[in-house]
Amino acid sequence: MSISANYAKIRQDIPDDVTIVVAAKKRTPQELIEVINAGATDIGENYVQETGHMYSALRKKAAEVKWHMIGHLQTNKINKALRIFDVIETVDSLEKAEAVNKRVVKAKKQMVPVFVEINIGSEDSKAGIRVDEQEPFEDYMENLIKEMSHLEYLQIEGLMTMGPRFGNPEDVRPYFRRTKRIFGRIKSLDLSNVNMKYLSMGMSNSYKVAIEEGANMVRIGTAVFGKRPCSID
Repeated sequence: MSISANYAKIRQDIPDDVTIVVAAKKRTPQELIEVINAGATDIGENYVQETGHMYSALRKKAAEVKWHMIGHLQTNKINKALRIFDVIETVDSLEKAEAVNKRVVKAKKQMVPVFVEINIGSEDSKAGIRVDEQEPFEDYMENLIKEMSHLEYLQIEGLMTMGPRFGNPEDVRPYFRRTKRIFGRIKSLDLSNVNMKYLSMGMSNSYKVAIEEGANMVRIGTAVFGKRPCSID
């Protein structure tokens, strides 16, 4: 099947209120043009410099979609990231949130939507706030979000997690379920600058389980574009 057909099938198969962020790491401009023409509204990229090149290559087509930072954001790349991305899904500490907040005005923006990234499986190979390093984790997250809510140029709009990758997607269900509980707890706080609209979890091999557990945003690359060498999405 073509990229267009793959995207159309996934879009048809999942609820309309679930946002598909097309994970475009290492893809070509031609591939992105095809998926945008097929109806994609949101594109996720992992690297700031690579995204800048892609944005330039797409020209006017780039402005037709919303750009999500879904890779680890280095502090020294924040200025460039704010010029490209509409949403940063990978804020993983108060220090990172403060660094982004400090640079928003310089980027000539009034408010930046961000998600807080949780490493729900406490995996060494993944970024995000590790569950095993903050106990009790739910209390830690509540206090962290309260601190972040005081940052005047950030709008906290959700949580993001990858979850461990298993051969059987059912094995990741408990991790998604716990993330959803944390999401609900934070949403109930009704804090200023916190509007918990999105729970971003689930990728090509796990998005169906993620949606069943409450995700309303999924990040899908391989199922749209086909496999690439060493693919992890």
